[in-house]
Amino acid sequence: MADGEEFIELRFRLYDGKDIAHGTYKSSMTVSTLKQKIVAEWPQGNPVTPKSINDLKLIHAGKVLENNKTLADCTITTIGDLPDDVITMHVLVHPSKSKRKTAKSKEDMQKLNPCGCIIL
Repeated sequence: MADGEEFIELRFRLYDGKDIAHGTYKSSMTVSTLKQKIVAEWPQGNPVTPKSINDLKLIHAGKVLENNKTLADCTITTIGDLPDDVITMHVLVHPSKSKRKTAKSKEDMQKLNPCGCIIL
């Protein structure tokens, strides 16, 4: 290890409660590089699978991490006294807009949002 280089122990929790890509990462690593590792280690057989890093969102302390930032820029911190100071980040798969289905009519919109509330 280089002098002055900080390392952070991370694990990534999927929507179904599984943890992946547990390891120690350099604080100078960018979020996009981290997402590449997550895509590469994505469990086979999951019904939801990211196609690229743009389909993933990493969340830490209630904030979505930006691809161009480093882990140090994101101020990754431990909350409370966690065993072994392992930081858990949540991973959301959010397909790109071009792949999402859009409602074509008012009826389709009502099916997507059954709430009858009207905001004036």
